Amino acid sequence: MRRPLFSLLLLLLLPLLLLLLLPNLSAPSLTTLCLTQTNSSTKEATTQKSTSKSTMGKDYYKVLGVSKSANDDELKKAFRKLARKWHPDKNPDNREKAEATFKDIGEAYDVLSDPKKRKIYDQFGEEGLKGGVPEGDFPGGMGGAGMGGGGGGAYHFDASRMDDILREMFGGDMGGLFGSMGGGMGGPGTRTFFTTTGPGGTRTFSSSGGGGMPFGMGGSMGGMGGSMGGMGKRKAQDVTHDLYCTLEELYAGTTKRVKITRHCLSPDQRSLIPEEKVLTIEVQPGWKAGTKVRFANMGNEQPGSEPADVVFVVREKPHPTFSRQGNDLHYKARVSLEDALCGCKVDVFSPFENRILRVNCRDVITPTYTKRVVGKGMPNRKQPGTKGDMVISFDIDFPSHLSDAQRAALKSAFEVK
Repeated sequence: MRRPLFSLLLLLLLPLLLLLLLPNLSAPSLTTLCLTQTNSSTKEATTQKSTSKSTMGKDYYKVLGVSKSANDDELKKAFRKLARKWHPDKNPDNREKAEATFKDIGEAYDVLSDPKKRKIYDQFGEEGLKGGVPEGDFPGGMGGAGMGGGGGGAYHFDASRMDDILREMFGGDMGGLFGSMGGGMGGPGTRTFFTTTGPGGTRTFSSSGGGGMPFGMGGSMGGMGGSMGGMGKRKAQDVTHDLYCTLEELYAGTTKRVKITRHCLSPDQRSLIPEEKVLTIEVQPGWKAGTKVRFANMGNEQPGSEPADVVFVVREKPHPTFSRQGNDLHYKARVSLEDALCGCKVDVFSPFENRILRVNCRDVITPTYTKRVVGKGMPNRKQPGTKGDMVISFDIDFPSHLSDAQRAALKSAFEVK
């Protein structure tokens, strides 16, 4: 009787024991599963982060050496400095690296100086910029960002854009800026710096050894034939303005901002509407009278014609004490007959260095005598870091009357040998 009762009690308690034991048995399994899922998620997140970082591509801020908060002036200053340093003509012994760096500098400035391109780059990096960002990821898409070619709004850096940037930065004196380059549109001695290929065709950026424009851009136009200039449109006549500069400005360099009024085609492409625009001209040290600064397509528009170029021609303002001949500065000093015969010291105030130059004249000063002070003239554009000379000529004050005693003294002085 006791044995059946014990068996019945055991049967009743067995399910309870199983319920108590099952949670303890399954806990390690659940913990292992959770850890496995966590590790997988972490690995996936790390992979995504690594992939995201690798697709950023070029660091345009690092290329220009600026911070991510750099403003327009800082970008321009950085570009000018690096363009001077890495222009291929200035690096004949390291041309391959210079060409690649020169192109990267232009591309970085092109992107960061455009607010919309810069916003896309900051959010999606180079790959997102060049690959095209889906409209859902960037409000308004990329179509209106002026992406310079590329299907679906993708950005493509064009050699013609480099030409525009350099003209915007340095005006028409780019040849002088980068060292006596000269240049023409595909003329003799053309050196190609880099080539870009995009939906608009293949274009090259080069410099030439002939005369004319310092930089040239050519190449095919994707089946349209001919060069960039052969588009069938007549070019409107240049609009020319004088740009007056003082000798001090041409000595040290300066920035001039000129407001112009141009006539632009209205949206109906028939009537013209006036537009005011401020053009910035970076006057370089050593520019001479006659130097031309050209702003391509910034002149008046006409139906059926390409816009005119605006050309500024440098004119020198007269200086009260100095005149310029080439890279030399000429100064006229006035001395007495006594100083002319016995020697003297001439003090010349230089407004260019803002100091007095003391010049010793130990020779006999004749009406045709000149004293040359080496390295105190205008900067030499063809040989950066060098200057012309200061040339001093003399006006001699002759006495209008001599007494008998003075005449006798002079005679005796000349008789001494």
